[in-house]
Amino acid sequence: MLCEVGVTQEGEFRRTICSWRLRSRTLELGLRTLVMGVVNITPDSFSDGGAFLAPEAAVAHALRLLDEGADLLDLGAESTRPDSLAGLGAGGRVGGDNDGAAEAQPAFAIDPIGVGSITADEEQARLLPVLEGLLKARPEAVVSVDTYRAATARAAIAAGAEIVNDVSGFCWDPAMAGVCAHAGCGVVLMHTRGRPDEWKAQTQLEPDDLLKLVRTGLQASFDRALSAGVGAESIVLDPGYGFGKRGEENFALLARQAELLTLGRPLLAGVSRKSFLGRTLASLHGGNPAPVNERETASVAAMVAAILHGASLVRVHTVRAAVEAANVADAIEEQRARQT
Repeated sequence: MLCEVGVTQEGEFRRTICSWRLRSRTLELGLRTLVMGVVNITPDSFSDGGAFLAPEAAVAHALRLLDEGADLLDLGAESTRPDSLAGLGAGGRVGGDNDGAAEAQPAFAIDPIGVGSITADEEQARLLPVLEGLLKARPEAVVSVDTYRAATARAAIAAGAEIVNDVSGFCWDPAMAGVCAHAGCGVVLMHTRGRPDEWKAQTQLEPDDLLKLVRTGLQASFDRALSAGVGAESIVLDPGYGFGKRGEENFALLARQAELLTLGRPLLAGVSRKSFLGRTLASLHGGNPAPVNERETASVAAMVAAILHGASLVRVHTVRAAVEAANVADAIEEQRARQT
C-alpha cells in the first residue's frame, strides 16, 4: 500500500501516518519519529569499529540503547565505510544457495557479487550470537539486520529479526528480494551510488541530477522488491546519505529529501557521524574534518533537518540526544500538520 503525501499550505511535502508491516508486527510511522539505534559488530566501522565486537559487549550496548529510548535496533556485522570491499566479488553470488528466491528475477540488470571484505559465514558468526543474546534479554525488541547478503538475512530472520536493512537496495545479491518476500519481513531499501571503493572517484552532480538519480534508484529498488513479492507496506526507503554522495551533495539531497515522499513510502534517514558533517566543521578543527567523536552535535542538527524534511525514522549512534531532539522536531511537525 502506498502512503498519501501531505502538503503544507506553502506547497511543501511532509510525512503522513503510514503502516510498516514487519515479520510479526506492524509499526505506525509518522505519529512520531522512531529512533533506530546502531550496533556495529565490526572491527573496522568508521564510527566505532571494534568497540562492540565481542558478543557480550554488543548485547550490553544494545540494551543500553533500548534503555535510552531506541524504538528499534540495527545490527550490522560488516563495515560499508568508504574504500571497504563491501559488494565486491568475482561474479559469484553472495547469498550462497538460492532458497527462498523469487521464481524469476526482474527484467533489469542486477549486479551479482561474490565475497566482499568478509564471508557470509564470518558475518553470521559475528551477528547471530548478538541477535540471539539480545532477543533472549529483550524478546519484545524490534531488531533490524544491516546486510546485503541473502544467506545472512535468512539466518537472521530465522533467529528473530523483524527487518532487513539492505544498503544496496536489493542490487548486490539477486536472492535477497526473494528471501525477504518469503519471510514477510520489513525491509529498508537504501540508495547507494556505486560500491564503497568507487565513491571517491565519482563526479559531483548538480542538485537536480542528484535527486533524479536517487529517485530513479529508489524506484528501481522498490519495483524490484514488488516484483519478488515483497508487499509495499513492508518497505521503507532510505536516500543513503554518504553512500556514493560526495560532500555538499548530501546537503543538497537533505534540502530536497521531502520530494522523495512522492514515491509513496516512508523515509528513513541515516546521517549520524557521516564524514560530510565532519567536513563542515573543519574551520573549528584547524582546517581538518572533525574526528568522528566530535560530530555528535552536527549529527543531531542534521537529524532534525531530516525529520523536518519528511523522515519518519532516523538511524543514530547516540540515542538519548536523538530522542530529545526528535521530540522537538515532532512538535514542529505537529503544528505543520494542523496547518495543512
